[in-house]
Amino acid sequence: MKREVALAVLERDGAWLLQLRDDKESILYPGHWGLFGGHLDPDETPSEAVHRELLEEINWKPASPLKHWFTSQDGPRIAHVFRGWLSVPVEQLTLLEGQDLKLTSKYELRQGSIWSDRRSEARPIAPGLDQVIKRLLID
Repeated sequence: MKREVALAVLERDGAWLLQLRDDKESILYPGHWGLFGGHLDPDETPSEAVHRELLEEINWKPASPLKHWFTSQDGPRIAHVFRGWLSVPVEQLTLLEGQDLKLTSKYELRQGSIWSDRRSEARPIAPGLDQVIKRLLID
């Protein structure tokens, strides 16, 4: 049975918030740029999970619930993707999980790797982000 995750696509000023995942071999796509979010707890809805994960990972709660965008069952998991606006400047977020966070432009998303100011190096985009990037580029 595939595990389910809930992920947040957060937009601010025409850019999207990404998380640089930890360099832990025990996680999916270590050291890659991905979305904030995570696994659903037992008896938790995808919407509850994405909002819980945002509090746990960046200490932020949206003013109104994020809207479900799409669900993908490709790859090693079922991903419920939510979309919404980041209502605060990125500097007001507290990174509690991961190595870095960054607002990323469509141009950067097309490049396949993104510069991390905290790591002082470019890191790859997680392969699982392909579907999200394709949909964003259509918008």
